[in-house]
Amino acid sequence: MSEINTAYDPKNIETKLYKKWTDNGFFKGKINKDKEPYAIVIPPPNVTGILHIGHVLNNTIQDIYIRWNKLKGKETIWIPGTDHASIATENKVVQKLADQGIKKEDIGREKFLEEAQKWKDEHGGIIIEQLKKIGCACDWERERFTMDEMYSERVIDTFIDLHKKGLIYKGYRLVNWCPVSQSVISDEEVLFEEKNGKLWYFNYPIKDSDEHVTIATTRPETMFGDTAIAIHPENEKLNHLIGKTAILPFMDRELPIIADEYADPEKGTGAVKITPAHDPNDNRLGKKHNLKMITVINKDATMNNQVPEEFIGLDRYVARKLVVKKLTEMGLVEKIQDHVHQVSISERGKVPIEYLMSEQWYLGMDELVKPAIEVVKQGKIKFHPGRWEKTYYNWLDNIQDWCISRQLWWGHRIPAYYCSNPGCNEVIMVEKDQPAVCSKCGKSDGIYQDNDVLDTWASSWLWPFGVHTNKEEEEYFYPTNLLVTAPDIIFFWVARMIIAGMEYKNEIPFHDVYFHGVVRDEKGRRMSKSLGNSPDPLDIIDEYGADALRFTMVRLTPTGNDIQFSKEKCDLGRNFANKVWNASRFLLMHREQFSGQIEQKIHLDQPEDRWINSRLQQTIQITENKIKEFQPNEAVKAVYEFLWNDLCDWYIEMAKSRLQSDDNEAKKAVLENAFYVFDIALKLLHPFMPFITEELWMSIETRDENDSIMLSSLPDFDKSLISQEAEDLMEIIKDIIGKVRNVRAENNIPMSKELNIILKSDDTSLSQFSSVIKHLGKIGEITFDPNVEAPKLASSFVVSGTEIFIPLEGIIDIGAEKEKINKEIKRLEGINFGINKKLGNEKFVSNAPEQVITKEKDKLTTNLDAIEKLKKSLENLG
Repeated sequence: MSEINTAYDPKNIETKLYKKWTDNGFFKGKINKDKEPYAIVIPPPNVTGILHIGHVLNNTIQDIYIRWNKLKGKETIWIPGTDHASIATENKVVQKLADQGIKKEDIGREKFLEEAQKWKDEHGGIIIEQLKKIGCACDWERERFTMDEMYSERVIDTFIDLHKKGLIYKGYRLVNWCPVSQSVISDEEVLFEEKNGKLWYFNYPIKDSDEHVTIATTRPETMFGDTAIAIHPENEKLNHLIGKTAILPFMDRELPIIADEYADPEKGTGAVKITPAHDPNDNRLGKKHNLKMITVINKDATMNNQVPEEFIGLDRYVARKLVVKKLTEMGLVEKIQDHVHQVSISERGKVPIEYLMSEQWYLGMDELVKPAIEVVKQGKIKFHPGRWEKTYYNWLDNIQDWCISRQLWWGHRIPAYYCSNPGCNEVIMVEKDQPAVCSKCGKSDGIYQDNDVLDTWASSWLWPFGVHTNKEEEEYFYPTNLLVTAPDIIFFWVARMIIAGMEYKNEIPFHDVYFHGVVRDEKGRRMSKSLGNSPDPLDIIDEYGADALRFTMVRLTPTGNDIQFSKEKCDLGRNFANKVWNASRFLLMHREQFSGQIEQKIHLDQPEDRWINSRLQQTIQITENKIKEFQPNEAVKAVYEFLWNDLCDWYIEMAKSRLQSDDNEAKKAVLENAFYVFDIALKLLHPFMPFITEELWMSIETRDENDSIMLSSLPDFDKSLISQEAEDLMEIIKDIIGKVRNVRAENNIPMSKELNIILKSDDTSLSQFSSVIKHLGKIGEITFDPNVEAPKLASSFVVSGTEIFIPLEGIIDIGAEKEKINKEIKRLEGINFGINKKLGNEKFVSNAPEQVITKEKDKLTTNLDAIEKLKKSLENLG
């Protein structure tokens, strides 16, 4: 037991307490056969990342579940780590070198990787230190990195195994290509941005005819790769052209005009040019109709040698302008319109991507996904909210083979080897180490490794079991219990982890997946650096404290839905922290003033003690149920309402009557019960607000300095302590007290003046709360009389069917009160006269903004309401 400061200052306690937790190893998980394990693996943030507000929400939810289950007696482990993030990290290092006037090609792969490792060691992992600021109870000694030696070995072994099974192969297909990174990128790394552009209408001549067909395009420079034109078979205006041939300007290439329902008669001109090597939709049509795939753009986004000579080597946008200029000169431009459309942007390169045909490594998915579909259908893995199952099934049912190669240097290099000797160009040797000799020619010289690295997701899909360094721990802590993530990576990571778990462990990787929403600003916009609407979490923590931020984020986030957040909303959490802190100070102050020994002990003699213990048990049950139902926002709401309303606003207020009495036994009982309840309430709150609860829990009892609320136990729900009678009666008491306070306010009766109340009832069950009513309502006498007549001068109200009177004779100066009320009525009537005059003025009504008129009408209604109440008060005065 120790003294606590007058005001709660998180800065003074958060760093100190986090050091205590880590120094004492409270976050460590270990094999304990006597305990049920509870494991979470952190979604590894990019090693280049810094903490943003979305990370706070995601990691706070994980921390809640770790801390809750630790309090429930489980052996918890939360394994942290970071992802090597191939593209993001490589871009950082490339930029660093560029600032020094160096290209990565100038120093070669080996030296570049040294520079990348150096950058990672110096700058990587900043986010890990930042996660500690929000209180994450991670087992930091187990921090993993996706390019750790053991993890990397597992990644390479997986590639080799899947290749042996015939699931990994090389294929020539359309990919997302980033001209800046000079690499394939995943769909997840492609952003769609609305851009103002142009829609160009070009006329393609019809062979052996005076006719032409008009097509509309946003990308004139790709026309060199056109291999057909599609028209909807039911397009009455154009279907006479189906079967004919168009001539491609510049190239004089013959383009068959084919029938396909993809060409929407209502869009553009109804005719669609098909460029299979530069558009995903066109690519599908190209495969369907067996069209040629002609690539006309290089990997650096310049035009290649498949275009007329004057265009070769031009940047794609320079080429675009020249195409339009030349076609205009040829008289083939029908019209040009302004056009707003979605452009595919490389998230890292910040430039429009190119869709290019490229040879890449692929993983066949058709068979791998079947177990992953079944385990969700069978309920072995549950999604929260469940609506995401439909999205999951939709993706897996329409799965495409996974492009797993990237044209980068930082990452897991593909373990495939080739031989440059004559006749060996078809040889691919997939092995863990470089082969001593070529499998075909038998020579040792000429062997070289594939330059590509694996897609980052092709390493992080092993994360739930790949983080373990020994078999015994893996068997104890796998499968994990919970994954907390955003739904935008349900395909890229969640589904793939399930696939990997089933393939390599024959077991699910986690039992539950909690999908949280997106953090948005108050205008509903997604928070981002580019919009400048994302506050720095560390600044918020500095101003409000980590607990206030955590509480606010979780309290405002409905399961699976987006949250509208602003820094100022953290007042909610800060005010709650102050409320709990002050309650603790109040109890500690009275314990210090008490001469005897106080223990934490339940007492049920007084009705208010039975009520608060019943409410505590209800809160335990609700909180536990909401945690199990993956509604942490509802769980923290239950704890908040119990602490703020039941304990602080009512029970502690009720306790004051006994604390101020001369009865030492009464004082002892109420203090012991209050500390008993407060102790459990702190444990309920701990997962949500770990710092303040640790500080207060250590303060309210004499404990060893290395003890912790984290090591305590949260009791189970105890039905025997539920008293519905006490709860029902207390609701009536609250209503009575509220209405008595209203009478005081309406009649300007100070709290120093005692009132008497009369209940027109012979049900004396409320009498057990008489001392509470007297204390909270500042009541002198309470009378129960079923036959009482209403006193001549009294205020009355009805509570739960019982009429209650408050005699006012001698309490208020009737003459003075009447005069004051009449004066107020006159004032309000004067204001209303002015408002009516305004609203009756045609000039005012026609010129004033609508909101001004509405405001005046609202004012009028409010005043009329007040006048009616004042007149009623006059009637009551007689």
